[in-house]
Amino acid sequence: MTNFFTSMVNKYLPDPFVIAIGLTIVAIFLAMTIQGSGFLETTSYWGDGFWDLLDFTMQMALVLLTGYVLAKTPTVDKGIDKSISGIKRPTTAIITATLFGGIGSLLNWGFGLIIGGIVAQKLAIKVRGVHYPLIIAAGYSGFALYGSGISGTVPVTIATPGHFLEEQIGVVPMSETIFSLPMIISTLVILITLPILNARLHPKNKDDIIEIDPKIVKEVESEGMAETASTEEKTFASRMNNSRIIGVSIGILGMIYVITHFIQGGSLGLNTVNFTMLFLGILLMGTPAHYLSAVSDGIKTVAGIVLQYPFYAGIMGILVGSGLITAFSSWFVSISTEATLPFWSLISAFVVNILAPSGGGQWAVQGPIMVEAAQNLGASIQQTSMAVMLGDAWNNMVQPFWILPVLAISKLPLKAVMGYMVVIMLWLGVVHCTIFLLWGFLG
Repeated sequence: MTNFFTSMVNKYLPDPFVIAIGLTIVAIFLAMTIQGSGFLETTSYWGDGFWDLLDFTMQMALVLLTGYVLAKTPTVDKGIDKSISGIKRPTTAIITATLFGGIGSLLNWGFGLIIGGIVAQKLAIKVRGVHYPLIIAAGYSGFALYGSGISGTVPVTIATPGHFLEEQIGVVPMSETIFSLPMIISTLVILITLPILNARLHPKNKDDIIEIDPKIVKEVESEGMAETASTEEKTFASRMNNSRIIGVSIGILGMIYVITHFIQGGSLGLNTVNFTMLFLGILLMGTPAHYLSAVSDGIKTVAGIVLQYPFYAGIMGILVGSGLITAFSSWFVSISTEATLPFWSLISAFVVNILAPSGGGQWAVQGPIMVEAAQNLGASIQQTSMAVMLGDAWNNMVQPFWILPVLAISKLPLKAVMGYMVVIMLWLGVVHCTIFLLWGFLG
């Protein structure tokens, strides 16, 4: 199965940017044919929505950038090296990369997304005979768990007082969403089975194994040497740039603010997450110069996000302006019952995420429709909300947008890993669909 999908994507899958352009054309076509919108009208929806998510784009870029730098701090980097020092076998390496990505994503999706790719690359350099495209796919696959973690967009949003649906559903504590028994079981099932699945995908024939390119190894090693080498003249300015007192002081100040924020009852939003990761990174990196060096190296991991997110914002503008997203969601609602609404919410979120890979943006548009349907059918708000969240996370395995930072780290093309991601997506679909059908019928 993996060989089939790998062969297909190698022949037919273009680059992610081309896919974003293609999805724009698809969205325009669907709006015109299904909703009857005119071409100029649809083009206006696209252009008007193109810059609507600039603030969110910046937040997403900072989540990934600060996560990258945090993963590159000496403390975290040494911890990674120590934890993988005893790994010798390729299958063990793949299992380890999957677990790092998965557990990291449960804690913070930006950190988990980056740490999975970094650990996968470190293991590919260290362990002989490991198939490089697969271990990179495995490191990214842990990102499937972000929706079940404490930074999952939907559960965090509806647990925050003042959220936009509070009048309809109130404040829903995380104990009823990500920490509910069905979600805990789902998370454990994925944490146990996904590493095993990835390990089983490793090529048995040595001729089929593609190890990491020595040129990539040299680039990674040169980046590490550049971070430690310093030829800067010892002037007052250079001493200030490399002052641990300045770096640690501002890092501690940031941590004091974060602690105070939560003591005073502050919520966990994207800005708080970014603030925490930024100043924790500065604190652990030690000096302003080292932090800026790591940021410069990490910029490449967010370049694709910055370029492509406006295109997906434009697609979202088409979906909202033409009413296409409402039509999609309403159709799934029309075939739902009290027991099956969570399942169909999962499927509809999977479909919508193909065109709009944004958990927050998708919930803002799709959430009100699904919440109203749950209330009318007497279905569980908690189940329906988590279904939308996990449908989004499930589709991220094959939606090429969020894998861009990992591809930047690994220096691999999308087609090298996508065959594996399709198989991973299929297995996750079995787990998610089973959980929500059982949850819906059994309560």
